[in-house]
Amino acid sequence: MPRKKKAPDFEAAIKELEQLVARMESGQLSLEESMQTFERGTALSQQCQQALDAAEQRIRILTEKEGGAATEAFDADAN
Repeated sequence: MPRKKKAPDFEAAIKELEQLVARMESGQLSLEESMQTFERGTALSQQCQQALDAAEQRIRILTEKEGGAATEAFDADAN
């Protein structure tokens, strides 16, 4: 049975996203290349969001197991 292709890890996906953005910002791509790059970037972005959601869920489970630590909403503007 063929092995399922493993998705790149979060850090690799972020690095590839950064490279894609740089390529698009260079203005050197054709319309077709830009569209393909955008589509790949969208897929990587979704993959990263799923990884972050999974990490958040794991943290919630761990903190609940460790004695019911309360969670608070993060306010980035508070700093």
